[in-house]
Amino acid sequence: MARKAMMEKAKREPKFKVRKRNRCPLCGRPRGFLRAFQMCRICFRTLSLRGEIPGVIKSSW
Repeated sequence: MARKAMMEKAKREPKFKVRKRNRCPLCGRPRGFLRAFQMCRICFRTLSLRGEIPGVIKSSW
């Protein structure tokens, strides 16, 4: 319940813009946020392994 409350609180405009916190839109995770893809590292990994993010492939060498 606490995470849902924090997600709702994050949707509101903060009193000061430096208080804005990036959150994953899929799971609400505040840490490990990738700006280029607008999601957290965990959601990014799962979606990229499934091939649902265009242009992202698993590297191998």
